[in-house]
Amino acid sequence: MSETKPIPTISVKYKQGGNSAKSNELGMRPMQERVYQKRGEQYLLIKSPPASGKSRALMFVALDKLENQGLRQAIVVVPEKSIGASFADEPLSEFGFWADWTVAPRCNLCNAPGPDDNGGKVESVKKFLESDDTILICTHATFRFALDRFGTEAFDERLIAVDEFHHVSANQDNRLGEHVRRLIERDKAHIVAMTGSYFRGDAEAVLMPEDEAKFDTVTYTYYEQINGYTYLKELDIGYYFYSGQYTERKDSEGQAKANVFDLINTEEKTIIHIPNVNSRESTKDKIKEVEHILHGLGEWEGTDPDTGFQLVKTPEGKLLRIADLVDDDPAKRDKVAAALKDPAHKDNRDHVDIIIALGMAKEGFDWIWCEHALTIGYRSSLTEIVQIIGRSTRDAPGKTKARFTNLIAEPDASEQVVTEAVNDTLKAIAASLLMEQVLAPKFEFKPKNPLTGAQDGFDYGEDGYNPSKCNVGINDETGVCQIEIKGLAEPKSHEAKRICEEDINEVVTSFVQQKEAVEQGIFNEELMPEELTVSKMGKIVQEMYPGLEDEDVEAIRQRAVAAMNFVQQGKKTTPDSESESKNTSLIDGIRKFALSVKELNIDLIDQINPFGEAYAILSKTMDPKRLQEIHAIIGVKRTQFSLDEARELAKRAKRFLSEHGRLPSITAQDPWEKRMAEGVAFLAQQVSKDKGQ
Repeated sequence: MSETKPIPTISVKYKQGGNSAKSNELGMRPMQERVYQKRGEQYLLIKSPPASGKSRALMFVALDKLENQGLRQAIVVVPEKSIGASFADEPLSEFGFWADWTVAPRCNLCNAPGPDDNGGKVESVKKFLESDDTILICTHATFRFALDRFGTEAFDERLIAVDEFHHVSANQDNRLGEHVRRLIERDKAHIVAMTGSYFRGDAEAVLMPEDEAKFDTVTYTYYEQINGYTYLKELDIGYYFYSGQYTERKDSEGQAKANVFDLINTEEKTIIHIPNVNSRESTKDKIKEVEHILHGLGEWEGTDPDTGFQLVKTPEGKLLRIADLVDDDPAKRDKVAAALKDPAHKDNRDHVDIIIALGMAKEGFDWIWCEHALTIGYRSSLTEIVQIIGRSTRDAPGKTKARFTNLIAEPDASEQVVTEAVNDTLKAIAASLLMEQVLAPKFEFKPKNPLTGAQDGFDYGEDGYNPSKCNVGINDETGVCQIEIKGLAEPKSHEAKRICEEDINEVVTSFVQQKEAVEQGIFNEELMPEELTVSKMGKIVQEMYPGLEDEDVEAIRQRAVAAMNFVQQGKKTTPDSESESKNTSLIDGIRKFALSVKELNIDLIDQINPFGEAYAILSKTMDPKRLQEIHAIIGVKRTQFSLDEARELAKRAKRFLSEHGRLPSITAQDPWEKRMAEGVAFLAQQVSKDKGQ
């Protein structure tokens, strides 16, 4: 088999502290306790990874609102019926809480027969609203129809808990989003929104800014979650390229080529998501794709009569049990799906080895043994990527490592859709950069000054805190990585402080989804990093938060750039060989970078291309000819100033004047100073031209 290498890739090693599963005297895990502390809020947004216990966190909050806050009823709405099982009865009092979560069978409409449309289930919602029952479970669809029929006022003095909140959109055509807005506008219901993958920049905004501002947010990071696991200690993300069809082992000349079988380890429990039939990677025949995968893994031995699983014997003699969720025959597919959900086999690691799916086995799908999520084809939604990765990040006995792999078609200049192929490649790189941010600890950047010192709860490495240097400290309890930086601007307003604490990843999301920024950052060898880190990032912050003062915009910009560049620089220290990388953590790499420079200041961080490491890995992994073709397609050119860019450079020049006592020089040796001077000159020319007209 041919050798394949990941692009861009990250391997994050975790502590295995066991904190994620530890409960307090009320039976709450750390994330749930954090949510419960905010139980009095009318609007609460919970951002927490899959399998972190969001459903039980909601139970604690809902019971308190019913018992102590005067609400009449709680309605839990889920995207599909199968997820309703997450909110079934729980004997919470057995673990220390003062009440149990109990749902009357007639009030769990996810278990009721029939469709979710405007029929019997909507009538059941009406009966519930008029009854003394306190808890109802239904789908998003049933809830939408009920709101349409009974009006927003019917849900006054009730808690509406929306699971998988990323299904909501600020788009006026999104009916669930419109209903949430109506509830917020009326302001007489309480709302708890729960999601494991909340990206404002993912296709469309989830909420309008003025609505989102009303929510109090509880964030529990991937790093906190996995760092507190008992068994899982390492999570890898890799991107691989292939040419031709992904199930072919050889090219037209008979030479070995990258293919899906290079990435499958039959000793790992794996979910394979084949391409959407409308995607570039699809062969347009999903059934044959599954057949090719089955035959590529070994010799077909038949179908298990009890589960419907396909039985395949590998060349090594192992009998694989493979669940096919792609089959168009509803009877066969439903039999397989039922076997996967069978509670009798929940703790049986050997029940199934590989699951092949297309639209299924994503959000809400719980298979704790999954070690490898292998996705074929580019996925445009960051939310979908997070949901797929979440299938492999459950903690389970004996499971020490998990990985997500994306197998992407290599751009080919002979293809008619070559531009689309290049765009998909760039978007996949952007998605990987974002996932690296999601998996990293939460950053807390602090200005370095003579008064700063060590803080309780932070580990500053073997040598401890050094007052004469910029230090990197990690708090294993909270998952916060504290980094001191000289010259770092402080946010002034309350809103800017909130953004710096909660929304930096959202700023990074918007930044890496700027196609031009990714193109220039990866392929323009003459690019000055400040054009991205200062000009482009500054403009994005201004557009995202138009009401902020310049000082606040700068503080946010600096932290977004620092968050990206610290992850990329920390990743650079990870050795190439697999055996070595297991002994290197991202935190060690970040600390090593911080201590390797003479003075860690914001100017130095601004001078790092945040896409530089992505290109370094891309150049090692993609065929050199393909890489040259992408260069040619993008046609790297120095773009003329836009008026907005010139204005941003003029603002930077003004700051340069206050710091250096002179304006930037157009003959300066420093390329960034020269660029600022060119921007000022361009703006002056435009002003003069406008006056002349």
